[in-house]
Amino acid sequence: MAQGPGEAEARIRRHLQAGEFGPALALAEAIPQPVARDPMLAAIASAQAQAGARGAALTTLSSVQSDRLRTSALDRLSSSYAPDSVGREGAAATVGAAGGGTMADFDSLIDLITSTISPQSWDTVGGPGAIDSFPGGVYVDTRGLMRRARLDGPATDLNLLRDEALSVGDSRDVRRTSVLRKVSLTRLEKYVQFRAACGQPPAEEMKNLAGLHKIQYVFLYPASRDIVIAGPAGAWAMDEEGRSRNVASGEPALQLDDFVVLLRNAREQGGKFTCSITPRRENLAATQAYLNESAKTPLKPGQRENWLAQIRNLMGKQDIMVEGLDPQTRVARVIVEADYRMKLVGMGLEDGVLGVTSYLDSVPVPEGGIPSPMSVLRWWFTMNYQALRTTPNRDSFELRGTGVQVLSENEMLTQLGERIQTGAADELNEQFAHRFTKHFAQLAAKYPIYADLRNVFDLALVAALLVAEDVPNRLDWPAIHFAEAARYRVARGAAPSEVETVINHRVLGQKHIVAGISGGVSADASPYVQKTAIVIDQYGALQAGHTVSGPRDLPHGAWWWD
Repeated sequence: MAQGPGEAEARIRRHLQAGEFGPALALAEAIPQPVARDPMLAAIASAQAQAGARGAALTTLSSVQSDRLRTSALDRLSSSYAPDSVGREGAAATVGAAGGGTMADFDSLIDLITSTISPQSWDTVGGPGAIDSFPGGVYVDTRGLMRRARLDGPATDLNLLRDEALSVGDSRDVRRTSVLRKVSLTRLEKYVQFRAACGQPPAEEMKNLAGLHKIQYVFLYPASRDIVIAGPAGAWAMDEEGRSRNVASGEPALQLDDFVVLLRNAREQGGKFTCSITPRRENLAATQAYLNESAKTPLKPGQRENWLAQIRNLMGKQDIMVEGLDPQTRVARVIVEADYRMKLVGMGLEDGVLGVTSYLDSVPVPEGGIPSPMSVLRWWFTMNYQALRTTPNRDSFELRGTGVQVLSENEMLTQLGERIQTGAADELNEQFAHRFTKHFAQLAAKYPIYADLRNVFDLALVAALLVAEDVPNRLDWPAIHFAEAARYRVARGAAPSEVETVINHRVLGQKHIVAGISGGVSADASPYVQKTAIVIDQYGALQAGHTVSGPRDLPHGAWWWD
């Protein structure tokens, strides 16, 4: 005869009083409703911890579906590891009603993590969560000055893809090449949370999102509360600039820290963030005055280098401003570096690719003609998606488009150094922006920072989509561990605040052409995630009665599959 929740709870508590954890667990796991089962599992875990079996307690908590209840229980369990839980003589504090406990048995915890989370390798686990600096193609000194580091398809049936995503591949090698790897964000958060409860940072494969190097799809599984991102993946390794890059394609691996930062941005800023690299008004005025004066007397042989050095000295440094993001995060670092490196290509200070000519190299000066006055060009990165596609019941989404584009504008420069926006770009300025966008894939292959920027935009779009579609409420995923900065601490480094001016000079027919650059990155995911902007996919055999279910046959502790 089936027993009611009240009877089961009474029997469980009698077993706990007798120290009989096995029978108590069997009774709890037999309760069909999570709302009744979860409190019993949490009570069993608390009793196990009080008995000194912290490993067993964490294993029990891994079966708690409610994120809020599990987080509360883990907080109580974690508090028993804190130094203040040890008495003056070093003895373990007495377990109290609030869930305190004895001193941590770290060997047991390590054994538990190994069996519960099943990481691929333990010797590759990183150190503390906070670091002093970020690797990459630029570096930032202690004053905040950023410098360049010098180093020697066709339409698809979404429902069909979603059904395929339910099946787990035979291989559990995270470094195996996969055409479509699936990562459950909800499961990943849970196991990152368990590691944090044991004083461990995320494992390497967690930090690199199981080797994903592009997001193509987002799948939702309400029955199992899985939010899944999917795309190509495989082995990764650090390159000479310190970026995690796919060994086969060279594309940067998606980063867990970036997703966490952008999820918080989507919740707090609606998916909007910017950076700007801007010349200082007083420096522009001084440079303009010097150019006007030097134009009165033609340069003599041998004076060109001194003349150009003086211009660069007068222009000085440009200010970096990041809004909508913590400027010390990797996301902020990526968008600033991408903008800076794009301007180097535009000014001919870094090589482009076939089809992308620097602005100065494209400026014509007819024989006997007068070169244009000093130009202040404005180039900036922004998002570039064709659309999001979804199924009629909005449980599958596909990202379509290159993700990134460059826009342009000419600015007028007054004698006082004031920059006046014109809202338009001349033909040459517009051509550079168009060519950079058209050949973005080739540029990203040559300079991984641009692919890193695309990853940031993809993650920002996914985060904004989850918020706009109210997915956390629909799937009861409060994302407590990822959402709260005090729980999950992303890596932070020196914030870039200024950079040497990107300016270059060209001589054509003994005429001098000087151009300076401003601009930045302006990201706004909100237009793409409006319900009216998301296209309902009618391609293929979409099944009206599609059965929603979670990933099947996942081993305990798994959060990704092929």
